[in-house]
Amino acid sequence: MNASFSSIGPSRRFFALSTLALAAVLAGCAVGPAYKVPESAASAGWKEQPAADGWLPAAPADALDRGEWWKLFGDATLDELAARVQVSNQNIAAAVASYTQAQALVREQRAGLFPSVSFDGSGKRSGTVGGNASASPSNTFGATLGASWTPDVWGRLREAVNSAQANAQASEADLASARLSAVGDLATNYFSLREADAEIVLLDETILGYQRAFEITSNRYAAGIAAQTDVLQAQTQLVNAKADRVGLQRTRATLEHAIAMLVGVAPADFSLPPARWTPTVPGVPTGVPSTLLQRRPDIAAAERAVAAANAQIGVARSAYYPNISLTASVGSNASRVRDLFGAANTLWGLGLSVAQVVFDAGAISASVDAAKAGHEASVARYRQTVLAAFQAVEDQLTTGATLAQQEGLRREATAAADKTEQQLLNRYRAGQVSYTDVVQAQAAALSARRALVQLQVNRQAAAIALIQAMGGGWQADWMGATRPAGNSTSNNSAASRTP
Repeated sequence: MNASFSSIGPSRRFFALSTLALAAVLAGCAVGPAYKVPESAASAGWKEQPAADGWLPAAPADALDRGEWWKLFGDATLDELAARVQVSNQNIAAAVASYTQAQALVREQRAGLFPSVSFDGSGKRSGTVGGNASASPSNTFGATLGASWTPDVWGRLREAVNSAQANAQASEADLASARLSAVGDLATNYFSLREADAEIVLLDETILGYQRAFEITSNRYAAGIAAQTDVLQAQTQLVNAKADRVGLQRTRATLEHAIAMLVGVAPADFSLPPARWTPTVPGVPTGVPSTLLQRRPDIAAAERAVAAANAQIGVARSAYYPNISLTASVGSNASRVRDLFGAANTLWGLGLSVAQVVFDAGAISASVDAAKAGHEASVARYRQTVLAAFQAVEDQLTTGATLAQQEGLRREATAAADKTEQQLLNRYRAGQVSYTDVVQAQAAALSARRALVQLQVNRQAAAIALIQAMGGGWQADWMGATRPAGNSTSNNSAASRTP
């Protein structure tokens, strides 16, 4: 093509170079609006933080900053399960595939900024049949190298790239949300399963006590110093405790099945043996509300959706301006392949086309208005997401502080109930009270013990929910970057970077 282009006349060569220079100059123009992160409500501090100070002690945030927030609970089995979720959970796998797809779409859009080159080769052998028998078959070969380029004069292609990049970044945030949700569900189900194990141990100890009480009442009845109703009450209490244990086994099995699904295996191929449970409630550093805008993936995804919608306004506006295309080709036809590249057989061509919509009955204007409305809707959704995030954090701060206070009260109630149960049982043996009093005391003691265990796992669940509400320590490289005040298509802004 270079040899052919040099053979063009001076006037034509000046025309071609002028066209390319004009396209390069106009490529700096852009019609997209400047992008600014929407303003949203943010306070200087958390409303419920003073109440939460008592249950959120200062704690190292190393694991949280790395995104491995589950390690704050200090449970090796949970750490192992969380690692399996990262690899085998199918919701995470789907989010990874969506993110990969979004990155491919960015590359596809960016390819439109560059010229495309094509090669066309052909060969044909022809002859006659019948009438002119003396005519011999002939060969025809052809080769053409063509190039075409639509210069991004008005910024339409660059706006499309920016939109695709913003969508890819939103997909990255969606992936982080999927991981946060999956591991959060795992941790909640895991601690609920451990709570069921603890309650089963508690019921096993209680059943042993009820069994001894049943034997005592049976002996007293056999000796004629207790009524048969005492035996029946002791038996009823014993059987009910056994029934509660069976119910806990069902609950545990259901939780084990849920964990199997989260780690990506069939329930039949997964088992989690009972183990000792330590109700650790870690301190969760909350920071200030403004950090939530950079650490919570759903907020990041909503903000990137605004950036994508903003770029679409520029794409719609570009339809007001002419569409300019440049083409070039060089080719050759010959009867022999070795003659294809001879200078005498070479044909070249340069082309410039301009297309402008003259009348469309307001279609372009309607498209721009639709893009603006879509941007306004994205802004509203972003602000709503921010408000919901602030509410979630405040709710979990309140929940955690309340549960911390309740745990102290539950411990006092459990200790008092245990003493009452033991004293009434001793008095019954001495014949000072009826067995009904003993039954009531034992029921109250068991209820208090189980309530304490349930409260402890609720505190862990509240800590997990707070970590999720804070974004799990996640933060992408492009989050928090300062965006320039200029047009997003003509500046290397954070909105136009590939994640």
